[in-house]
Amino acid sequence: MSLMRGKERAIAEAMARLTAVNPFLPERIANEREVLGRRFVKTREVWNVDTELGGLNPNLARIDEAVRELLPQLRERLAAGEAATDEELELYEELVLYALYAGYADDWFQAMARDADGKPHKVPAFDRFAADVRHYTDLPGFTLPSRRDPAFLFAYGYQTRRAFHHVFRQIYGASLPAARLRAAVWQSIFSHDRGRYRRALSDRMHDFTTLITGESGTGKELVARAIGLSRFIPFDPETQTFAEGATASFHALNLSALSPTLIESELFGHRKGAFTGAVEDREGWLEACGEGGTVFLDEIGELDGEIQVKLLRVLQTRRFQRLGETRERIFAGKIIAATNRDLAEEMQSGAFRQDFYYRLNSDWIRTPSLREQLEDHPEDLHNLVLVIARRLFGPDEADSIAEQVESWIEHELGPTYAWPGNIRELEQCIRNVAIRGSYAPPGPGTGRVTGGARAELARALVEAELDMDALASRYATLVYARTGSYEEAARRLGIDRRTVKARVDEALLERLRAEA
Repeated sequence: MSLMRGKERAIAEAMARLTAVNPFLPERIANEREVLGRRFVKTREVWNVDTELGGLNPNLARIDEAVRELLPQLRERLAAGEAATDEELELYEELVLYALYAGYADDWFQAMARDADGKPHKVPAFDRFAADVRHYTDLPGFTLPSRRDPAFLFAYGYQTRRAFHHVFRQIYGASLPAARLRAAVWQSIFSHDRGRYRRALSDRMHDFTTLITGESGTGKELVARAIGLSRFIPFDPETQTFAEGATASFHALNLSALSPTLIESELFGHRKGAFTGAVEDREGWLEACGEGGTVFLDEIGELDGEIQVKLLRVLQTRRFQRLGETRERIFAGKIIAATNRDLAEEMQSGAFRQDFYYRLNSDWIRTPSLREQLEDHPEDLHNLVLVIARRLFGPDEADSIAEQVESWIEHELGPTYAWPGNIRELEQCIRNVAIRGSYAPPGPGTGRVTGGARAELARALVEAELDMDALASRYATLVYARTGSYEEAARRLGIDRRTVKARVDEALLERLRAEA
């Protein structure tokens, strides 16, 4: 007789697909529907911070209930000695892992909050966790297919909880570009195959350097921080502590702000007397970074060629030397780099080493522009403004400030404003409107301030978004607003005054006059 009967196998297979899929892609929601059937509650297309729902997925409780209904029955049959195929045991293991994660998610979140000071703290929940692992797996003739001990599973669950928190809470947006970014970060943490990650990759991901590219202001450091703060940290069951505090393991260095000598000192450390001002021995970030740590090199495109060679050696051999010293030291952590430069052009010009680029680019993430996100999902502007306002001004004033900012953007910048400064510019806009009641985006090159309807028209023209009718109407309106006379507008346009009058867009004209 089969271990799983009736619809049980279908539910178990659907749960296995759900736990294997990237949680931040639309496929996750499709898998939830498959598990729950009629009990599924329609929700957003992708998981994202939603200011109306508070970020909660209403189907999670229903999925937990489905697993709690099925898992004890399967365990009881295994305990009674019923036979199971290898495939059924793999499905059982996935159900066990899901039940453990759901049951201890709050304990891991509390551990994460305690670790905010950068120090490891005791996590007494492990004893209960280990007992639950034994309950589900210490059965006659049965061993989990992955053969991982409770300490590993506890550390893996803690990593999953941290990763979801950092990705979900730091990378906003309901658009598909934002969802794909969250999914790409999740892959950088766990790879695309969670089973393989548990079996063989959890202690090897530091060997893969991540390169983040994208326009300025698109959140490259947030992406790096989400990856760096979500790395696997081993758990010691004897001391009941993790090997290190999760928040102490991320070290960021902005290369564009430092001289080459200072960059070398910050990275590699130095010996006393190695250069003017080196008054004592100093440990660099590569040395301070532990096995679970991450060094983030922002603006990697600014790096001097000689230092590129030294870092290339670190990536190839995991070895380095302090400045002024011959002793070799080991780098045990992970490197994440970011740039807004076109490194292909930099390599072509000889400013960036090709061999260094290929070492950096074993894992690549591109951060989408705010323009791309809003073109895909215009409603995201409301969500982003409210989330940022809450962070900047607190929950009490956030709603009224967000309403003021959205109204100002709608009337002054318009729905097609390109946001060249991306999320950083949006945050600046929110600050300016909250403090001064307005925001003046800088025009390209001249230092002149532009915005509103004129900026909207210029962007639409450059992006080739207008058909001939729309172009004629908007340009006729612009010329009439500038001249104040149908006759003069007709003369400049070389058409009849009645045609000008017929072409003028009254709503656009009102906005142009308000900006004058």
